[in-house]
Amino acid sequence: MGGTPELKLYNTLTREKSVFKPIDAENVRMYVCGPTVYDYAHIGNARPVIVFDVLFRLLRHVYGESHVTYARNITDVDDKINARALRDYPGLPLNAAIRAVTEKTETQFLEDARALGSLEPTVQPRATDNIAEMIEIIERLIARGHAYQASGEVLFDTKSMADYGQLSKRNLDEQQAGARVAVDAHKKNPGDFVLWKLSDDNEPGWESPWGRGRPGWHIECSAMSGRYLGDVFDIHGGGLDLIFPHHENEIAQSRCAHGTDVMANVWMHNGFLQVEGRKMSKSEGNFVTIYELLHTETFAGRQWPGEVLRLAMLMTHYREPIDFTWNKLIEASNTLSKWKRAAELLSSQSTAPIDPQVLKALADDLSTQRAVQRLSTIAGSAFAAFHERGAVSEHEVEQEQQMLVATLVASAKLLGFDLLEKTEIDEAVAVEVDARVKARLEFLKAKNFAEADKIRDTLAAEGIQLKDGKDAATGERVTTWEIKR
Repeated sequence: MGGTPELKLYNTLTREKSVFKPIDAENVRMYVCGPTVYDYAHIGNARPVIVFDVLFRLLRHVYGESHVTYARNITDVDDKINARALRDYPGLPLNAAIRAVTEKTETQFLEDARALGSLEPTVQPRATDNIAEMIEIIERLIARGHAYQASGEVLFDTKSMADYGQLSKRNLDEQQAGARVAVDAHKKNPGDFVLWKLSDDNEPGWESPWGRGRPGWHIECSAMSGRYLGDVFDIHGGGLDLIFPHHENEIAQSRCAHGTDVMANVWMHNGFLQVEGRKMSKSEGNFVTIYELLHTETFAGRQWPGEVLRLAMLMTHYREPIDFTWNKLIEASNTLSKWKRAAELLSSQSTAPIDPQVLKALADDLSTQRAVQRLSTIAGSAFAAFHERGAVSEHEVEQEQQMLVATLVASAKLLGFDLLEKTEIDEAVAVEVDARVKARLEFLKAKNFAEADKIRDTLAAEGIQLKDGKDAATGERVTTWEIKR
């Protein structure tokens, strides 16, 4: 693995963290559930985009860029899309209205993902381009005795699969019909779910052996992952909320259709997201889209750069819940600013490998929070290099500093940050620094020199130099600050 520590990943299927062993090291395959494109993606949707982008980057580093296939789907057929099309484009034929909704929201999602610093997946299949594959899987399930027709629908028979429920650890007797599945009298079992349903004249539909209709939600991902990654692949990812029913039912469809023991060897799920300590919802008034954060002043009265949003996500381990707050964004802004100020010390010819401790953290179940902490330590060491005692010569210290900064730049890139990109210090950082400078002045007025010195020293460690003076008109002490180059 080219000097990289053993990669260990937590597997939701086994509830254990274990060494990752790809089926084929020449073709490592990962599938992540993408958006249903009926509306702008919210900040909770950003988390899997960022988390699995870091995993994609890590896998490419370990196995080689050309040896990793990452598929993330676009769901462009769904009842929510139909409803949005009728609402937003009442004058258009339904198919044209649906196309208008999905193209607009898909384009915006892809722009948002790029703004968050994410690489393009290897392939991004649209559900409507894979209807034939869905029909083929359903035909196999019927032929194998795992599906049946009833009341204009084709349904999966959950009791036909002896070990249904392994991912969510739910017994069939405890199952309730999941999201997007109604409990109806025509079902053999309450947990049976729709594979295909007939469409009315005012609904999108495709011809099939069971009449003109459209696919159920779960069958879409089974078809797309199977087409682009194979019947069994390495990693399947998504949010914690998808474990049941979506991922559970994907497993059931794929395994029963293909006669395999597993669908994916490793199942990874990122944790939930709250906003300022509350569950995000429109009724709570704290529903925030990625677009709003990037381009409007909806959240905390300012726009936020995509790289700041990205870092705020990566400061928490992906499996842990995250509270998306103003303070977290300020902390991410400060941290990123510190890294970029350190990167400005890099001479053009200096290069270095990725820091071993950063690699060790990421290889340990994608521990991005530890990697972020290590990057900050490296940046601090780079600032301090010129002030270290006992160096043989100034030239030797400068070489040490250049190596530290080059290591910082290379390591940050693995997490999706380009520290050499020329950007001005973020407004949020400036506001936060001003607040600390003001607090220091108050401590000085109160003759609390210990606290005042603590603020000055902390800012100095972050590469911010304070200059004290007097206001010519009032004679009062004033302080300005600048970034040390």
